[in-house]
Amino acid sequence: MDIIISYWIKLSDEKWKTAEGLIKLRRYADSLFFCHLSLEALLKAAVVIKIKESAPLTHDLSKLAHISGLDFNEEQNEFLNEITTFNIKTRYDDYKYSFYKKATKSYAEKYFKIANNLRLWIKKNIHLKK
Repeated sequence: MDIIISYWIKLSDEKWKTAEGLIKLRRYADSLFFCHLSLEALLKAAVVIKIKESAPLTHDLSKLAHISGLDFNEEQNEFLNEITTFNIKTRYDDYKYSFYKKATKSYAEKYFKIANNLRLWIKKNIHLKK
């Protein structure tokens, strides 16, 4: 299990580096997508710690948060719900255009900061559970 947990944490860190690079390049929608991927990987590490088996095949951050057993507050859960849409809306053509319009500089910077706060909170709390 330690190898799987380590894999998810390292993957999360790599996806976060990509999100950072993309936001600097003003590729806002793409950066938000990688914020989602980073949080998803980190939550999957938390799930593996909790259930002692592979994480389920889902991109739903709220579902992963629930399974992880971490004590997210209501605001954090709302943010996870919104960030989950970054995955869906950047993958499917019928959502892409509207998401690219929504992903303005201010929106992206706001959610980049929120995602980073969530990422750091999850990292801190999964290490407490190990």
